[in-house]
Amino acid sequence: MCGVVGVVLPGRGHEAAGVAATALFALQHRGQESAGVGVADAGHLMIYKDLGMVSQVLDERRIPSLTGDLAVAHCRYSTTGSTVWENAQPTLRLGPRRSIAIGHNGNLVNTRELLSQLEGGKSRLAATTDTELLTAILADEPALDTVVALRRVLPRVKGAFSLVVLDERRVIGVRDPHGFRPLVLGRLPEPDDETKTAGWILASETAALDIVGAEVVRDVAPGEMVVLEPGREPVSIQYAKATPALCVFELIYFARPDSYMEGRNLYEARRHMGMQLAREHAVEADMVMPVPDTGGPAAAGYAEASGIPYRDGLVRNRYSGRTFIQPSQAMRQRGVNVKLSPLREVVRDRRLVVVDDSIVRGTTTKQIVGLLRRAGAREVHVRISAPPIYHPCFYGIDTAIPTELIATTHSEEEIRAFIGADSLGYLSVPGVLAALDLPYEQFCFACFDGNYPEPVPYDARARKFVLEEEPEAAPT
Repeated sequence: MCGVVGVVLPGRGHEAAGVAATALFALQHRGQESAGVGVADAGHLMIYKDLGMVSQVLDERRIPSLTGDLAVAHCRYSTTGSTVWENAQPTLRLGPRRSIAIGHNGNLVNTRELLSQLEGGKSRLAATTDTELLTAILADEPALDTVVALRRVLPRVKGAFSLVVLDERRVIGVRDPHGFRPLVLGRLPEPDDETKTAGWILASETAALDIVGAEVVRDVAPGEMVVLEPGREPVSIQYAKATPALCVFELIYFARPDSYMEGRNLYEARRHMGMQLAREHAVEADMVMPVPDTGGPAAAGYAEASGIPYRDGLVRNRYSGRTFIQPSQAMRQRGVNVKLSPLREVVRDRRLVVVDDSIVRGTTTKQIVGLLRRAGAREVHVRISAPPIYHPCFYGIDTAIPTELIATTHSEEEIRAFIGADSLGYLSVPGVLAALDLPYEQFCFACFDGNYPEPVPYDARARKFVLEEEPEAAPT
């Protein structure tokens, strides 16, 4: 998860920070723990960051003071390091060779190996994230040019990283060779003449470009570095061979439905997943309803393919965050209680098909089924527009402990009984691919089938706090 933005906007009254913050607002769903902006002005770097939502941290009081033609921005979902101010991003290093700030979406799997390469070790780090470690290594690299430093350091970095890198005179977008996490390049037109280019923008999703009026140019390719400098066209550098493995969960759940990835509109992709789900798991029922908001497109597809009427059965509190990406299980459980309310007159005495995009730990789904039962639902049939999640993710999702995943320790019948549903059906892996009309080799399906594109060291299972605790002896 995490959302990243990079902006180059010269000669516009130092508007880069405002554009970056606005674009970041469209990526709030990708991380809700902290937010920040870094700017470069006349060769000087400055960042402002804090714990909280984008609208709380980057408001009209802060943005005017963040002047400069270059900016990077970040909203955080933690996968390495605790939720503390020091771990908010962008990271910043003011060094003798270069000043550098980084926003990172993803998670590294060789953090301990990289730490052993840093002179001074953990004592040199101001935070306990893999991003801080990467920033320190880059700041120490003897090469005077940041692009050269990146080309020397990145081959040693393993795992998922979509980066926006800021130095004194440019913004650089970087995507790891697998392209686990998305990154898109856009053009900012002049307000009074859209044929002219005012600047350039990098962001995690196309929805962030839409909100600032930018034109989508293309995806940053796996293994590519895109260098943005004021007054120049973007420069592309293929620093590593591409072996694509975009996280398929980006298309199933993470990204906004109005975004585009791999040439697919994600609302339509999810609607087709719902249609495929109806073909694989038909049931007699009175209505199809989504778990709002992310279950909506798949529920619409299920209703369309099954012929069962679609209606809303739950109302979502629009001011609550995403339950799945809360940093603790207790917060996730409390989040469900304040997030959803049943429409009693709609669900009472009806047989419901309840469509959601995933079951991770099972507790959220159990609470939703309980809400609908107490509201008078006669039957509750749960349909999931993704396969069961059997394996942890090490590339940017906080599920490193297999026992946190209910499908790892329970059969589908046991999961059905635990959540209290009358029936349960998951979309198959072939069903996902049929809905996307794209090949398996283009994606990472590791959480579903255990085929990890990037080898994961054993100690990565405990990697979230790897820079906060003393390392344990690795088992033989």
